[in-house]
Amino acid sequence: MLPSRCAIAVVGGGPAGFMAAICAAEAKPAPGRIVLLEATAEPLHKVLISGGGRCNVTHACWDPRLLVGHYPRGGRALHGPFERFAPGDTLDWFARHGLQLVEEPDGRLFPRSNRSSSVVESLRRAALAAGVELVTTAAVTAVRRCPDGFALQWRQGGALTAQRLVVATGSHPSGHRLVASLGHGLVAPVPSLFSLALGSAELTQLAGLAMDPVALELVPPPSAAATRPRSGSRHRQQGAVLITHRGLSGPAVLRLTAFAARDLRQWGYRGQLRLDWSGGLGRDWLEQRFAEARQQQARRRLDQWRPWPALARRLWWLLLAQQGLGLQGQPLPRWADLSRVQQQGLMQRLLDSRLEITGRGPFGEEFVTAGGIPLGEVNLATMESRRCPGLYLAGEILDVDGVTGGFNFQHCWTSGWLAGQALARTTQSAAAE
Repeated sequence: MLPSRCAIAVVGGGPAGFMAAICAAEAKPAPGRIVLLEATAEPLHKVLISGGGRCNVTHACWDPRLLVGHYPRGGRALHGPFERFAPGDTLDWFARHGLQLVEEPDGRLFPRSNRSSSVVESLRRAALAAGVELVTTAAVTAVRRCPDGFALQWRQGGALTAQRLVVATGSHPSGHRLVASLGHGLVAPVPSLFSLALGSAELTQLAGLAMDPVALELVPPPSAAATRPRSGSRHRQQGAVLITHRGLSGPAVLRLTAFAARDLRQWGYRGQLRLDWSGGLGRDWLEQRFAEARQQQARRRLDQWRPWPALARRLWWLLLAQQGLGLQGQPLPRWADLSRVQQQGLMQRLLDSRLEITGRGPFGEEFVTAGGIPLGEVNLATMESRRCPGLYLAGEILDVDGVTGGFNFQHCWTSGWLAGQALARTTQSAAAE
């Protein structure tokens, strides 16, 4: 049966909540129950569905100085926490708990089984072995300070008093309400890490086509032209791009939208996207490719030879059509017959295609949001609240977000581990007194 009192209550059965509860329990604090409360019937659901059912547990970015660059919000503040628990520590922690992670060529780390269920099983086994008491369908609706710590109530009429409290409810508004009642502020959450919907029906006909690398730049809509981006610089990214039936996705687009999340929200998810299909190689390089094609492929038609091999054939054909070449049954010219005006037009489309942004995708990859509890309100060495002693905050409830699921999970593992270690120490100290 659920106790009426416990040493530590953790609200939120996600990755950060499980890590905090397990680490606190494994550190063997003084006698006292550790209770993990999850609002749904399925803890760790986000882990289960992440990465297409594979779960990108973390990323092979071992140096904390480089790691922080992958966090649009919270990056510099996380350097200290990552010095104490970084991706290498995550790798070792899961290995000790029976889960082997495997690095892919792009640096992402997945379970060797290639199934996210293996991550869930590892965490649940560790929690059970450590003595953590998991309670599901316990949606906490209210919390208040009391002489013995914190008094919690949940929707089904349950109640619990905890000496220490961890809130790790992700970006869900219920968690924001709980910590607001304990004196915390909130940076309003906005979507982050999403695809872009575009107004170009011609481009979306190429759905499924990928190009790598592509250089991207976000241009504000005319109504916001005088507004400087919040970052103080222009939003630019370079990398792989995927054309979808609605617009653009892929790592470069997701990274762009992550860093520009608040500006895009302010602009109503409108603006212009500039694409350099050469990946930033520049006009001189492209001039040379065209000159080589005119000399070496003079007798071939334009559609039979691309300026460089990595340029997708279907994209090249689209750019030819947009330049008015080969329309209405007219034969495409040979490379030798390409006029200077036509060449300059094609080079402009390759180096500076401009597309209108009409909105964002239906949801962000891994359902990431930018916003949450300001980091200045938390002691990042212990994850304890600076406004409410005895309260600890971990995971996505904080104003931290990464550019891929693996980086977001790493922050959950790090903040959960730090909270768990601090909770064990404070509980032992309290018992000794």
